[in-house]
Amino acid sequence: AGSNLTSSCSTLDPSLSMPVWGLPGTDEAAILQLVTSRSNAQRQQIKAAYKTLYGKDLVHDLKSELSGKFEKLILALMMPPVIYDATELRNAIKGAGTDEKVLIEILASRTPEQVREIIAVYKREFDKNLEDDVTGDTSGYFERLLVILLQASRQQGVDAGKVEQDAKDLFAAGEAKVGTDEEKFINILGNRSFEHLRKVFEAYMKLSGYEIEESIQRETSGSLRSLLLAVAKCARSVPAYLAECLYHSMKGLGTDDHTLIRIMVSRSEVDMLDIRAQFRRMFAKSLHHMISVRPVTSSDAHKCIYETLISFFVKLGV
Repeated sequence: AGSNLTSSCSTLDPSLSMPVWGLPGTDEAAILQLVTSRSNAQRQQIKAAYKTLYGKDLVHDLKSELSGKFEKLILALMMPPVIYDATELRNAIKGAGTDEKVLIEILASRTPEQVREIIAVYKREFDKNLEDDVTGDTSGYFERLLVILLQASRQQGVDAGKVEQDAKDLFAAGEAKVGTDEEKFINILGNRSFEHLRKVFEAYMKLSGYEIEESIQRETSGSLRSLLLAVAKCARSVPAYLAECLYHSMKGLGTDDHTLIRIMVSRSEVDMLDIRAQFRRMFAKSLHHMISVRPVTSSDAHKCIYETLISFFVKLGV
């Protein structure tokens, strides 16, 4: 193992001073090959070994040599997953405006255990309280549901005695009345386990004749609607929800590279094969195909990112 790490570091160190693709002084091909052919744990070992061998920080050297989306992708792949999630949340909050899409995607799809770990890492890495940062940049029922998700205290399992009542409460809070009791929606969807919510959604369909997503669409709006829909979809299937996010990131003109990179990196060793299967089931095409046919600009850096993504997905069997 030690000789493999040394070999990897030896590959990386010269590659940072060998021109190949158009970023002067950098062999992007070697970096791409090395980073995408290792697991995240192996990349962390390479970072440590690189510092031991050369007395330099690998991430710092990569930052100084790379640029654009290719840099963002490679640096993301070099982070431990929980640090990447925390960094994405920090970047979504800091500065002018808030990237609500990132808050919604990460906080709706991560398990309570993962959320607790993200909160701890966020504090350690940025010396900030994630909940304080979120509440400082959001408002209303959207803020309140985010705060509930940040408590990471969903109930465990299914409470059979509450399933029918929860379905009735959701119906009474929306379809059965004029106006909407948003508080009831955020309380139930924010606190019940995903397994319990699936039972509630079945009961809700029998009671109302509607899927819960249909009612959320009609009864709520704006950021709250987006977050409630994300939670409901994740309760049904996190891979299906993320497959849908990937599809919309590539649908139409242009590509939302930020979403594409974030999901590919964060789920590459979690459930990417399940996401791939859901993508094909939902959209009747393979994820690999949809990525590969996206138009690219003449920019070498832009080509790099697509070649990297395609290479990475092929390795995962997409």
